[in-house]
Amino acid sequence: MISRLDDLEADLITRRARAQAESWAGEIEGLDLTLQLLRAKRDDTKRRTQRPPVELGIPTPRRKKGKQ
Repeated sequence: MISRLDDLEADLITRRARAQAESWAGEIEGLDLTLQLLRAKRDDTKRRTQRPPVELGIPTPRRKKGKQ
């Protein structure tokens, strides 16, 4: 997933450069916001991949009150 996000970022940077060359102010603003969100998602994804998995165990049925 991270490599795909890197590819998307490269494409957005290219599109932003074109928008800037064409003086498309609204497009630049939208691309900047998209780049900001994409970078935050990539950083979050990298953080999550560094966390160890959590062992939750196997669930067991609860005992009903009054029965042993």
